[in-house]
Amino acid sequence: MVKVDRRSLRSQESIKGAFIALLAEKSFDEITIQDIADKANVGRRTIYLHYLDKYDLLDRLIEEYISELRRLCQSSSDLSFVDAMRIWFEFFEQNYSFFATILASKGASSFRSGFIKLVSEELEGELDVAEGINKGFSKDIVRKFMVTATVGIIESYFTKEITDPIDVVAEQVGRLLERNL
Repeated sequence: MVKVDRRSLRSQESIKGAFIALLAEKSFDEITIQDIADKANVGRRTIYLHYLDKYDLLDRLIEEYISELRRLCQSSSDLSFVDAMRIWFEFFEQNYSFFATILASKGASSFRSGFIKLVSEELEGELDVAEGINKGFSKDIVRKFMVTATVGIIESYFTKEITDPIDVVAEQVGRLLERNL
């Protein structure tokens, strides 16, 4: 069993929290390792012990959230789309500052591409173009349509283009997925 160094974990959490806070204050290009170190109250060397640079920090942070979303998908695979969306949106709400910040920053394209890939993979097995509502449609077109719509609604929620309460958004996205898949 690997022993986890609590100081190392605290440092990493502090660095990630500082980085997210800085992304809310300024553009990714303007953020320096020194800014992150100052905000996290750690030395620059501590950051370099854990991350190659700010790009590595961003990539690993995004991958961490995508991995958690993937885990949530796996744990809710037997649920209805409505219930699964409620779980996702609870996670989004619990991590609101990250998602709102990343979608408004330069990291959005990196997060968005990983998120699109995840949603596409999750919907792949749900699509049926042989029967039902999507009979005769191209599977690629239906998948792309559903993925783009789902990701777009989630982005719109975080950019405040959709102002409905989170439970309403989650339920309606789930119902739309159920209706169209």
